[in-house]
Amino acid sequence: MKLDGFGLFVDDMPAMIRFYRDVLGFGITEDENAGNVYLIKDGTLFMLYERKNFEKMTSRKYEYIKGLNGHFEIALYVDTYEEVDKAYNDAVAKGAASVLPPEDEPWGQRTCYIADPEGNLIEIGSFNRPFESKTDFNGVQ
Repeated sequence: MKLDGFGLFVDDMPAMIRFYRDVLGFGITEDENAGNVYLIKDGTLFMLYERKNFEKMTSRKYEYIKGLNGHFEIALYVDTYEEVDKAYNDAVAKGAASVLPPEDEPWGQRTCYIADPEGNLIEIGSFNRPFESKTDFNGVQ
């Protein structure tokens, strides 16, 4: 089995499209009133699904977390520590919610956290070198 991508279930599609397109620079071409968004971001399939459509498709009601979501994170990588600070400052200036400002971690990464309009946690981090492979992170592949 191969990981193909990941998706977020969203309540307010227009707000989420504007956030990922205008704040984080994702190449979203769909209209803000789209029911679903599919795009490739750095070789990974990224999807936004309207929650009510998913519930209708599966004939079920689901419980969704409101506020800051601590169940997962979306991790974005930049090449330098300075880019972490710049990306954080730019995102917050454009309306991202600050969760944790940039700081140096004991394992050698500079990282920070923001949240999208529906509380999904987004990490922006760097080991101060270009991302080379999946083995950059503790030899995990």
